[in-house]
Amino acid sequence: MDFVDPRTLPDRFYILELLMTADPLPSTLAQVSAALPQPLKFGTVDAAQAHLSLQGVGHVLAQFVDIHGVAKAKAVPVAHLQSILTDGAGFAGFAIWGVGIEPHGPDFMAVGDLGTISLMPWQPGFARIVCEGHVHGAPWPFDSRVLLRRQIDRLTAHGWTLFTGLEPEFSLLRRNAQGQIEPCDPSDTLAKPCYDYKGLSRTRIFLERLSIALRSTGIDVYQIDHEDANGQFEINYTYTDCLTSCDHFIFFKMAASEIAHEMGLVCSFMPKPFANRPGNGMHMHLSIGDGERNLFQDRSDPNGLELSSLGYQFLGGLLAHAPALAALCAPTVNSYKRLVVGRSLTGATWAPAYISYGDNNRSTMVRIPKGRLELRLPDGSCNPYLATAAVIAAGLDGVARKLDPGTPRNVNLYDWSESQLAEAGIGKLPQNLDAAIDALAADAVICEALAPLTDEFIRLKRMEWIEYMRHVSEWEIKNYLEFF
Repeated sequence: MDFVDPRTLPDRFYILELLMTADPLPSTLAQVSAALPQPLKFGTVDAAQAHLSLQGVGHVLAQFVDIHGVAKAKAVPVAHLQSILTDGAGFAGFAIWGVGIEPHGPDFMAVGDLGTISLMPWQPGFARIVCEGHVHGAPWPFDSRVLLRRQIDRLTAHGWTLFTGLEPEFSLLRRNAQGQIEPCDPSDTLAKPCYDYKGLSRTRIFLERLSIALRSTGIDVYQIDHEDANGQFEINYTYTDCLTSCDHFIFFKMAASEIAHEMGLVCSFMPKPFANRPGNGMHMHLSIGDGERNLFQDRSDPNGLELSSLGYQFLGGLLAHAPALAALCAPTVNSYKRLVVGRSLTGATWAPAYISYGDNNRSTMVRIPKGRLELRLPDGSCNPYLATAAVIAAGLDGVARKLDPGTPRNVNLYDWSESQLAEAGIGKLPQNLDAAIDALAADAVICEALAPLTDEFIRLKRMEWIEYMRHVSEWEIKNYLEFF
């Protein structure tokens, strides 16, 4: 398939066509770029229905995620919005990954939150409402958003709110005539393409359309760049409370994948689509507030990291539970092609392999950008609700036990030898999914916090590992077919 020229796209891409011209932006588009619209908030169902009808919306997607964090939905006519908020949209539970319902079990009812309704600018006529699973009229503990709420309640008991800023990296690809994937822009071939102007400019139609879609629904995109792999990009949007952050990330993936698809492209959050290039992470920035200030910040910190004792203890919990967190933050076989010891063609993996932290140090699992934590472990294949719930459980365990994270490492750990790492007491993250699942199964704190979903997650991931190990790859054929 040839690279899509946006000027040949159908009428529904009229905004993008305007971007290709020298004419001034239309006022509506300029307003989206200059002033961030507020998220939709409705006091009543009638008010929501009236507004949606004025916007030409005929259907609302009752959307939730399965255990893998993959968006699932039913389209419900706007006239029946009330039903989503009361009984919920019904699903056969056994047809959904990881919700703990057998074929003879009850229906999984997706009950919506009126405060989460948003338009879907890339899909005219549709809006989304975020839902949580209910069974027999009660929140279902196998729903990862329900589970995250349970961990948020533990924070609320202290008067705390966890704020997260998620930084999704993704690959914008196309399939060639042979069906193989490659960067969507044939000229994106630099050996070190990070921040390259040409690479950014030549994919601007997709990036602009995605940015406009997000900003027009109140998601504050503030930065876009070309990352360190060919065809790799990152779009940053403003942090918020951790539950809303997860909702935004799912919405981001829904928009990105469908906008790319309509342009004949593939937007992939696969952690490592190319063996010799850096992978796609989803760094998670963390801070806790009490409604007045950032409780992780202390400018008198003698280490110069501006971290408070609460911040250090929370960090200690993340490091102590790092192997188990790996299973939830990097949950696929492919994830561990990213979290590998060693360098890539561009000079660095940008992914952590060692259980450590440091100042502005991107070779550690946790970077400390002054007064907050950046957990560099997650990738875009994770279920954000599940990963965030695990992070809270690990951090609160560190706070409860007043764990000391040890000495910050402000050196390039990629350059350290195994003996240097061992002497410093720096452990290694699991190097494959099987080891990560073993670590999760052995971690009583995380398993208990995420119960009953933990057992289901471990069962499915062990099946994934066995299936992978039984697969005969092209590498094996190449190396062994006629070797012996």
